[in-house]
Amino acid sequence: MTKMPRPAHDGGLGLATPADGGQKLDRVEAMRLLASVDYGRVVFTLNTLPAIRPVNHLVDEGRIIIRTRITRSVVAALRFTDSPVVVAYEADSIDSESRSGWSVVVTGLARIVTDPDQVTRYEQLLKPWVNHADTVLAIDPDIVSGFRIVAGA
Repeated sequence: MTKMPRPAHDGGLGLATPADGGQKLDRVEAMRLLASVDYGRVVFTLNTLPAIRPVNHLVDEGRIIIRTRITRSVVAALRFTDSPVVVAYEADSIDSESRSGWSVVVTGLARIVTDPDQVTRYEQLLKPWVNHADTVLAIDPDIVSGFRIVAGA
């Protein structure tokens, strides 16, 4: 797997340490929290501009799995190259009343899943919110950052 260069900081939101009221999450806890919710946002490049789409997901064997349409979003970039593309994936759980929660951002390489057995398995496990999802994508997390927001901290 091609590794992306790691930045000098990894505290979430581009900070070496989270802002006041935030607690940095380690990779294991960040991935555990990501797996505890079933939706997030995939960030990719579309026509050379940043684009974000909400999608539902599952975490399997350390990878983030989503289903989408081959003619839409990040999959369009994958259709024209044999190489994976860099994406970011963000999920969170924030309680606006208590002003607490967490946020996780993963940056990694997205690939189309082509193994027929894996495709069938993921099609059974992951029901997309939109009709006509015809492609399974796997995101291999390379950079994982996250923070917990603690009210009154």
